[in-house]
This record gives sequence, structure tokens and C-alpha cells, in this order.
Amino acid sequence: MNIIRGIQTAPARVVLYGTEGIGKSTLASQFPKPIILDTEYGSGRIDCARVLCPDAGSLESAMLDLGGDAQGFKTVVIDSADWAERRIIESLIRKAGKKSIEDFGFGKGYTMVAEACSRILGLADQLVARGLHVVFVAHSTIKKTSPPDETDGYDRWELKLTRQTAPLFKEWADLLLFCNYKTKLIEGSDGRKKATGGKTRVMYAERCAAWDAKNRFGLPAEMPMEIGELAAAIQSQTLADTITGHIAAAGTVARLGKIGDRIDQLVSEDKLTGDEWSQLTDAIAARDQDLEPATAQEVTDA
Repeated sequence: MNIIRGIQTAPARVVLYGTEGIGKSTLASQFPKPIILDTEYGSGRIDCARVLCPDAGSLESAMLDLGGDAQGFKTVVIDSADWAERRIIESLIRKAGKKSIEDFGFGKGYTMVAEACSRILGLADQLVARGLHVVFVAHSTIKKTSPPDETDGYDRWELKLTRQTAPLFKEWADLLLFCNYKTKLIEGSDGRKKATGGKTRVMYAERCAAWDAKNRFGLPAEMPMEIGELAAAIQSQTLADTITGHIAAAGTVARLGKIGDRIDQLVSEDKLTGDEWSQLTDAIAARDQDLEPATAQEVTDA
């Protein structure tokens, strides 16, 4: 067994959602060296690198291209997840000659959508394995929920995605952030409650009855909506962390050999320590075993 101990540093897998116009895309564009894969043409007012993705195929192609050559980018932003889902639905309808996703039959169309979104998340994981942060921007919507242990339902903020797709993104993310304007209720002179405030932007990183959120980085439950608050999640990776990602993504033994040669060169240039060399060579050996498992006879001979 290749036992790995301790906290593992890895790129962040983020889903950032919230009310319209609050600045989700702008916040995502402040991640390290980002490129935006724009499915809704909403990044035009942001000074950033972008690829327009008018359909599901172009989104997948862009993610595959960046997985092969990141071109110096360190963050891939998909803006937005709900429009990506919409593009997937449009593609499925067009290819099948249907008028609506409902025309596939009861639940079948939405299952196909969820499967396509799973492929997008799989591509996102490949980007993470190559050392890139991945951020999905999404809109929010208010939905009524009725927990089985409650007699009455209540409203809460959720991802603006279909019922089959939303759980996939929530489970995939290491950091699910809900962005909203902070408001307070005060009692007026007439005894009726009124809302006040609504100008301060905040991010929530812990779930409550009113919204979904989670984080695996020890972030506070509530934070100002500023990129500096996410430093713990997007801390710069070391060179060894980046190489570890390349090792995990290597698909051939020949590729592992080239990585090993590069590691030796970096050690000779004093860019990697002896401990890092040892950890990386162990990772190469483990990945080599995954790619070419030893036969029973080889084990016996050894």
C-alpha cells in the first residue's frame, strides 16, 4: 500500500454561487492567473482572459485543451455552472431532434443531463490533477424544502440547477460559498418588521437552514466578499505540489520517466530538497505500479 500521511496541499475545487449582480464573476477573476470559460457571455466587462463557450462541446474542448497545456494559467473559471447545464440541455435536445428535455420520457432527459455534467466535473478533476484551481460560478434560487422530520416546509437558497445535477456540484466542491447582501430586520414604529442594510456583501462557508455551503479549509462561517478571505483555500502551491499533480496525471510509464529526469535536474539546481526528491520518487514508483502492476511471477522472483 502507498500510505500517505498528513494534510495534502492541492488546488481548490470551488463552487461560488449567489444572487444576481453581486460580483461572483469578478471575485472568481481574482483567483491566481485565471482564464474564464464563458458559457453565458457575462465576462465582457471584466479585464480577463476568456474563451467563449456557446455550447457544451466547446466547453469540453476548452477544458481538454487546458488539461493538455495550461498556457501559464493557474485557475480555470467556468462561468456559469447553470448556463453550462443549459448548454448541455440544448445540445441533447438538438442532437435528438426533441423540442424539450421532457420529451425524452419521465426522468430520462434529466438523467442524461446529470451524466453530461458528471463528465464536465471529471474534466475539472483532470485540471485539478494538473495543478489548476477550478472555480464554478453559479446563480442562486429560492426553493422550498420539506425535510422528512418536519411537518412544514420552508424556503432556502440553493444552486440554480436541476434536482439531479445540483448534488453533483455540491459533493464535488471542497469549497461551496454562498454570496449574498447582509440585511437586518428591525421593527418599525407601526410594529411591522422592515429590512435594512442590504449593501454589505458577504460570503457564507457553512451550511444552515437558509442556504447550502461547506468548506474543507477551516474558513470562518461568514466573511466579507473579498478574495483575501480565501487565502487558506488558494494558497500558492510549492513546486513539489505541482510535480505531484503531474505524476498523478501521467498516463504512461514513459511520461513518468521524463518527470523523473526533470526531478533529478531540479535537485541538481537546488530547486528541490532531498526530502522532496524522496517523496516525489516514491510517488512515481506508486504511479508506475498503477500503470504496470507486477505479475504474480515477478513478485515471486522479487
